[in-house]
Amino acid sequence: MKKLVFGSFAAVLALSACGAEEETSENSATEGEPSTLTVGASNVPHAIILEQAKPILEEQGIELVVETYQDYILPNQDLESGDLDANYFQHVPYLDSQIADHGYDFVNAGSIHIEPIGVYSQDYASLEELPNDATILMSNSIADHGRILSMLEAEGLITLEEGIEKTAAETSDIVENEKNLQFDTQYEAALLVQMYEAGEGDAVLINSNYAIDAGLSPMDDSIALENSDSPYANIIAVQAGNENNANIQALVEVLTSQEIQDFILEEWDGAVVPVEQ
Repeated sequence: MKKLVFGSFAAVLALSACGAEEETSENSATEGEPSTLTVGASNVPHAIILEQAKPILEEQGIELVVETYQDYILPNQDLESGDLDANYFQHVPYLDSQIADHGYDFVNAGSIHIEPIGVYSQDYASLEELPNDATILMSNSIADHGRILSMLEAEGLITLEEGIEKTAAETSDIVENEKNLQFDTQYEAALLVQMYEAGEGDAVLINSNYAIDAGLSPMDDSIALENSDSPYANIIAVQAGNENNANIQALVEVLTSQEIQDFILEEWDGAVVPVEQ
């Protein structure tokens, strides 16, 4: 009986040793291979900036996989589902609105750049030339309304209600509108370039990423451009708790490095501006 027990124990030890050997072999097989970081991004400029960061991260043992998106909805859905480790396409007010609307448990892991929003017109060369009752086309994203209205207020076209939080302002908060501008806010941001090219409206407010992607130059083609001190910095968004992940921190460090900041300035000549660190 004692021999049977001892024999069984020996067999268990042998199997354990075999399993440990296999595990060691498996670990050694993956040793030195890069870890993978999957980031969702808009085509321009986000994906282009990430591609520039790829070789730098590769030197640190991180393989950066860039998934591109044409809209502002799916990148957050895929981040929540775990299909993405992070996304890079949105500014803080938009992130806040998405959290409020959908209950996402996301945080800002780092601010990277600003895309000044521009006013474009086929018929007028300046905001001053806009006629009375001019139609202004703008995104249906509420998170962008305060940004646009603040810009138009800074240009002297409208006045917002005193004391209003500018990033949360809506057209109903306009108290002075000398030219009686008509605001049409029913369009997806991605469609505004098409509206402009089709000659719709008297002026169209277009986000720089869509303008650049369509071959427009915010610096040359817009009749007005948002100031570079805008609070609407584009960020790396992650699920709460992952902001301290080593790969995420490495990504943010690379994207805010002098090398990438210089690339942004040279590539887009002021149409995309790195956030000062």
